[in-house]
Amino acid sequence: MAKGFFATLFVRPQPVPTPSAADWYEASGAALFAGILTDDLARLQDLAGQLLADKTFTPVADAHPTGADIAGIALRAALPILKLGLSWYQGWSEVVLYPAPFIHETEEMDAHGVVHAMHPIRSGEAWTGGPLILSLDDLKGSGRGAGYDVVIHEFAHKLDMANGVVNGLPPLHGDMLVEDWAAAFEPAYRDFCRRVDAGEEMEIDPYASENPAEFFAVLSEYFFDLPEVLVEAYPAVYEQMRRFFRQDPMERFYDSSDT
Repeated sequence: MAKGFFATLFVRPQPVPTPSAADWYEASGAALFAGILTDDLARLQDLAGQLLADKTFTPVADAHPTGADIAGIALRAALPILKLGLSWYQGWSEVVLYPAPFIHETEEMDAHGVVHAMHPIRSGEAWTGGPLILSLDDLKGSGRGAGYDVVIHEFAHKLDMANGVVNGLPPLHGDMLVEDWAAAFEPAYRDFCRRVDAGEEMEIDPYASENPAEFFAVLSEYFFDLPEVLVEAYPAVYEQMRRFFRQDPMERFYDSSDT
């Protein structure tokens, strides 16, 4: 059952377990991490440890994360910054853990100026300059090679927010151009929205059509967890993400010697 958001966010937190060696081993066995080279896996685990030291993990609403849960979150969060470094997650300090999807009460004004009370159910959420929120139930279904990972999704939003505006454009490296990013993402987003509106059967989660920020976050999930779908649908987007993350999941998931 979904839990109320503000009713539980600021309650007294319970301590989270410190992952054991067995917890780290279990978490690193997820399909998401297949093919990672030994040196990169060691760096991934080191980054995950740094993240646990840098962020406060706060269970609420009777959430009881296991050591493997904490290790799984940290490793998934570390994957997008494997070649970037922990500084990309600076400016905020807390990860809030719910046991299940939660209700976020909010308001939205329609085109006629009428304000509506909204009660969307969320599996995760990222606040600019504030906490990142995750559902432990949704963690269990993440990183299984189906293009879904709630941790990568929300941490991708944090990368996007590093520019100060949540618009699907994270700070690009010096050897990348905003024009090239836009030339890849803008037509892909328009095409995706058109296909969703037309009711086409989609391999990529239709939620990506919500706005450019969600497009970037959802496609980040596919980039790391099911890259062949992204390559087939929007190869120019994959190339920009490959350059941004400085990783090539297609290369590690699929041995070119087998072709």
